[in-house]
Amino acid sequence: MEASAFKKHTTTRGYTYNYYRKAAEGSKPTLVFLHGFPSTSYDWRHQVAFFQARGYGLIVPDMLGYAGTDKPTDPGAYVGSGLAKDVVDILDAEYVVKAIVVGHDWGSRVASRLVDFYPERVAALAFVAVGYLQPDHGVEYSKAAKQAGYELFGYWSFFSSEGADKLVESRFDSFFGLLFPNPPSLWVEHMGPRGACEAWIRSDRRSPLPAYLTEADKEYHREVLLEGGLAAPFCYYKVMTQGLEAADSKKIPRESAEVKQPFFFAACKQDAICLPSRGYNSIAASVRGPVTTHEFDADHWMMLSHAEELNTALLGWLVGLAD
Repeated sequence: MEASAFKKHTTTRGYTYNYYRKAAEGSKPTLVFLHGFPSTSYDWRHQVAFFQARGYGLIVPDMLGYAGTDKPTDPGAYVGSGLAKDVVDILDAEYVVKAIVVGHDWGSRVASRLVDFYPERVAALAFVAVGYLQPDHGVEYSKAAKQAGYELFGYWSFFSSEGADKLVESRFDSFFGLLFPNPPSLWVEHMGPRGACEAWIRSDRRSPLPAYLTEADKEYHREVLLEGGLAAPFCYYKVMTQGLEAADSKKIPRESAEVKQPFFFAACKQDAICLPSRGYNSIAASVRGPVTTHEFDADHWMMLSHAEELNTALLGWLVGLAD
């Protein structure tokens, strides 16, 4: 991702975003890639190289709170309607009327709110690991107790707690090793149960890098995340645990919470937190357009570990849309 292709835009909410931009060739559509936690536009480097070479337009933001984008520490800045409007403002700045939106992790929440609040701007949607999040899904997530025989979201309370950002920053190697787990099953015991993530980090436990990351990748994350600090990225959890997202979702008309656009879901069979079943359930409940699903023998970070497989599957879906 060449540095010269990054641009800046200040949205109507007053936040300045840093984003990668390549214009489409001919009639090719524009793809918008939205990353999650704890990440940047760099997460999508394999997809950018693949689709750019094939003439697709690209808009890949550093999401609010990350890298070259502004980093407010008010959780209210991270409600879905606001983040969706920020993306629409970038589309407007780039004269893109409709885009195909691809989300991963918390980027899937933004993609979900985009199609809820601005369906006319979304031509199609693809979700990686985390599927479409229904407007009331934040409440359901915050109350989730146990799925598949173990607790899933206990780490939310730690990431939402006072001082968690400073603790994580002081033990970055431990944090990074858990967030990019090797093996993926670490999340069952050390991420999902309440208190387990904090205990891992306080004890400064480590795990080896997974095969899909290099030491250079890790150092990039260290530099970018520590330079900006974790206070802003943790707001993606606080907006949920403080009920701000649930309140914001009440603005969405019931009829707008049914997705009519073509839909792609990449399920990750080794993701111990974002279970494929949750994505399938949301499809059954809310997606009314044509659905394409693929299962990958991958953990949460499959756009890194299974980039070629994901790119090929997405390309096949996109070609089908154009037929």
